Amino acid sequence: MTIAMYPNFVYDCPDAKRLAEFYGEILGWRVESREGWCEIRPEDNSNCISFQTVENYKAPTWPTQDVPQQLHLDVMVPNLDEAELEVLKIGAVKAEHQPGTTFRVFLDPAGHPFCLCSA
Repeated sequence: MTIAMYPNFVYDCPDAKRLAEFYGEILGWRVESREGWCEIRPEDNSNCISFQTVENYKAPTWPTQDVPQQLHLDVMVPNLDEAELEVLKIGAVKAEHQPGTTFRVFLDPAGHPFCLCSA
């Protein structure tokens, strides 16, 4: 029996609008904004990721766990090199530590790790 449907991840961050625009650009999803809260959705509304502005936000310290990452987003891309250039253009930072060869770790504008993965 299904208890719930349509999971939605919510990211804490210092600027919900900025982070929603960043991930909206990566995924090609539209941004819906309210005061301190934003959502991104594809045109068919089949998914949603939300972002909430949090006072005194502390970015994760990946790969250490001094401030745990708690969750991160992995997205599949057809070409790692091309996708890397695109996410860097819109504000991502490539993480110094790269633990694999089939994916690359980046930090979003709020410092959350996310990965571009080979499709």
